[in-house]
This record gives sequence, structure tokens and C-alpha cells, in this order.
Amino acid sequence: MKHNIEYRSGDISRNLLHRIADVCKKEIRIMEVCGTHTVSLFRHGIRTVLPETVCLVSGPGCPVCVTAQGDIDACIALARIPNTIVATFGDLVRVPGTNSSLLKEKAGGSDVRLVYSTLDALDIARANPEKQVVFPGVGFETTAPTIAASILAAKDSGISNYSVYAVHKRVPPALDALMAFEGVRIDGFLLPGHVSAVIGTNAYASFFEKYNMPCVIAGFEPADILLGLLRLAEMIQSGMPALENAYTRVVALNGNPRAEAIMNRVFENGDAIWRGLGPILGSGLLIRREFADYDAAVRFGIRAFDSPSPGGCACGDILIGKLTPPECPLFKTICTPVDPVGPCMVSSEGSCAAYYQYGA
Repeated sequence: MKHNIEYRSGDISRNLLHRIADVCKKEIRIMEVCGTHTVSLFRHGIRTVLPETVCLVSGPGCPVCVTAQGDIDACIALARIPNTIVATFGDLVRVPGTNSSLLKEKAGGSDVRLVYSTLDALDIARANPEKQVVFPGVGFETTAPTIAASILAAKDSGISNYSVYAVHKRVPPALDALMAFEGVRIDGFLLPGHVSAVIGTNAYASFFEKYNMPCVIAGFEPADILLGLLRLAEMIQSGMPALENAYTRVVALNGNPRAEAIMNRVFENGDAIWRGLGPILGSGLLIRREFADYDAAVRFGIRAFDSPSPGGCACGDILIGKLTPPECPLFKTICTPVDPVGPCMVSSEGSCAAYYQYGA
């Protein structure tokens, strides 16, 4: 109980903030990989009270944002198939495709339904046996186990009209890809707590050993984030990098073996295309051939479209830390939450949405 009290303590947060200011005598550039970190940093006002020597940049940690334009267009194409229901999480429904969105398809008569879990999608499939129900599997290792579980449940229950369009991504390969970009300076990574709860600290070991880059897994309360930033600042300033777990009440060394086992039962590693980062080898989670009957890409013969990103939209550069949202020429002018151009303005974890909402 004592630990749970401390991480919500305002006194602890203030102390951590003072220590960061004492440590950071030269400018450091830290990437918060997770979109939830981005939003938490803004919501709690942490960005406004950090010393000027600490520069924070957002990374590819918003699952909707990194979904390639061609995969968004594929989801829209699935919604247009007669007698098909697309059951999706809310963030995806407003993401602009090349010529439409799932929201526009719904307004035009397609059956697109918002759900809060894959169990809701399975219930829709049970209630509509005469229709095909497709769930767009967008997310990282955090949501992949639950979506894998839905496929196992469908198979065990004999639900044959349910399938998943799988475009899941793996976080560790994206960190490797970030290191290869020219013009992107990163001194340390604030790693995602939710993803790490599944894959564990050890999942980043090969990345750390390869690049010797300061990495800290952090939670989402103000004290969690400030502790992560402090540890990164200390590593960077001292020149003594480490891979550290500062979210020990949730994240274990080997993650959640049961969740990983379910994920690996249904999915296998494969190549994937990320918005902003392009194709990354082994960064996707693809449905195994054994479960091809529940793979919407196989069932409907649909693959990602060859779709370019929206013209003028800097979402890709924002996702790799090359630009900040205010540096995009469309930000707050042509691109707004009411009429978004790119997914970074749509998602609740998107950098542009966070900058817009909190007045940056």
C-alpha cells in the first residue's frame, strides 16, 4: 500500500521535478514512445514545468496513428462488402482514408458498429449469423492477446462468421527503425508501460545491447513519468546508459507469460508497414495459417492498398520525432479534430490531438 500512496503523492512529484532540474545542466532530448504518455504529459501539465533543458518528443506509440494509409483503406473496403458488419474501436472510425472513412461509410449505409471489446464483436457475430463480422485488429502487444483470445473463442464456439483484419504492430522493432533515421536525435527512450506489462523488460534487452541507449519503462501517473524522466536524465548526463524498469508494480522482467502465450498461439511475427517509419521487418503480428478461417484478409481476399499518405500532412514525421505538431503547416488550420487530415489529429493518443486539446 505504501508504494501505491507514494506514486500519487504531489510531494513526491515536486521532489522529482526539482531533482530533474538539478541534474539537467545541458539539453537532453527524450522520446516518449507511448501515446498514453504523450497525453498524460499534457493532461498533468508536466511539459510546462520541466526545465528548458528537457526536450520531449512524441514517438510511434499511437496504434491508430502508425496504421498505414493502405490498411485504413482496406478497412473501408471491408465495410463496403454487402452483408458485412465492421465492429471497431472508436478511434479508428474517424481516421481519414484516401477518399473516405469508416464514419463516412456508416453515414452512407454501411454497417459499422463501435465496440468496447472483442467480446462485443463476438456477441454481434452470434446475433447475426447471416452476416460476416470483421474486427479491425489495430494495436500493439497490449491489445493483441485479447484479439487473439477472440479468435480462439470463435473457433471453440463454432462461430464461423467472425474474422479479424490484423494489422498489429510490435514495439521493439520500431525502436530499431527509429535509430536508422537521419535528422532524428534521441538521447533516451521513455518506454510504454502497457506494452511492457505484456512483453516485459527483457523484450528490450537486445535493442539496448545493440545501441547502448538509455531506456526506462514508466507508468502514467505524474510521479511515474517524472521518475522515468529523472532516471533517463541521470543516465544521459552521467554517460552511463541502462535499461531500467521504473514501473515495477505492473511490469515484470518476463512480462505476462500467459498473455504472450495466447498472443503467440494465434499470431506469428511478420513484416509490417508503419506510417512514418515505412516497412519494418518482423514488426507485425500476422494470423497463423492454422487460423486462416478467421483472417479477414484471407476470407475476403483483401490486402493493404498502395495508398500514399495525405498531401501536406506531417503525421509521419511527427511519429518519428522529426517534427512537432505545431511545425506541420496543416495543424490547426486545415487539420482540426472536427475535420482531420491525418490520424494524429483523430486518435485519443495522437500527438496532434494532444497538442490541439491542451493549447500547445
